[in-house]
Amino acid sequence: MAVRSLSATPTIVFLDTATIPPHITIPRPGIEHQWQEYASTSVEELDDRLFGAEIVISNKVVLNASTLARHPHIKLIAIAATGTNNVDLDYCQANDIAVANIQGYATRSVPEHVVAMMFALKRNLLGYHQDIAQGEWQKQQQFCFFTHPIMDIAGSTLGLVGSGSLGQAVASLAKGLGMTVLFAERKGAAICREGYFPFEQVLAEADVISLHCPLTDETTNLISTNELKAMKESAVLINTGRGGLVDEAALVKALKEKEIAGAGVDVFTQEPADNSNPLLANQHLANLLLTPHVAWGSDSSIGTLLDLLMENIEAFSRGERLRRVV
Repeated sequence: MAVRSLSATPTIVFLDTATIPPHITIPRPGIEHQWQEYASTSVEELDDRLFGAEIVISNKVVLNASTLARHPHIKLIAIAATGTNNVDLDYCQANDIAVANIQGYATRSVPEHVVAMMFALKRNLLGYHQDIAQGEWQKQQQFCFFTHPIMDIAGSTLGLVGSGSLGQAVASLAKGLGMTVLFAERKGAAICREGYFPFEQVLAEADVISLHCPLTDETTNLISTNELKAMKESAVLINTGRGGLVDEAALVKALKEKEIAGAGVDVFTQEPADNSNPLLANQHLANLLLTPHVAWGSDSSIGTLLDLLMENIEAFSRGERLRRVV
């Protein structure tokens, strides 16, 4: 089925520009168009804002089948992210709506965030900061004090779950730091592909586990009670992938019971998370480092994302397929 062409001056609506930091200017595509943008869009506001739009830009606003059916004029959904779970791709495929996403834009930002979390956790920077804030150092009779173990990164082992562009980029940085890198085979796989190690072996041997796989039915709660128990007591878990990859309640329990040494979490099962979330409710833990889904968001990465976003729109206007998922 051929994708419908655009009108001479299509309306482009960006539904959630607040996902872009305010100090970064959002460029415009190099085609004739009418531009509309909104910081955020609620379910109640969505129909009004989609009215007449041929190109829709969304980072996280959900565009499901029932919504899209009410707006048959939509010809392109340009996702301002890599993840596509906010768009009904099956409906788009069946109804001649093109969908493009952004790929490979955060291969510096995410790996550096992982490494930053890894150093902070293995060297217990947060724990020592809290000790000073609570006056512990001031009570000591020594120029230094040791209330938390400090572990070196060089010579340790990194276990990676996910071997796409981000996993490979993290591996490259880790090797430069003197780490041994193990890529985990899919959980439950009977045979390991070349260059991969059994999932259970990676859990048992790694000093750091970092998650970079997509969230699917098979990977939901990929890391839960049994997996955490299988890890070293001195190991740390880092999740910059998707919140649902980790059983959050099980993770908190493992941290409190010292089954693992620490965790760095940038993604949550529901975002934004509130204090009902087990991780936020236990953010005081010295071995738990939380960031608000910003691993992807260095200025340079966001600039690249926006450039690629405009490229996707311009390519579609020329009838070309660029980073298309539908």
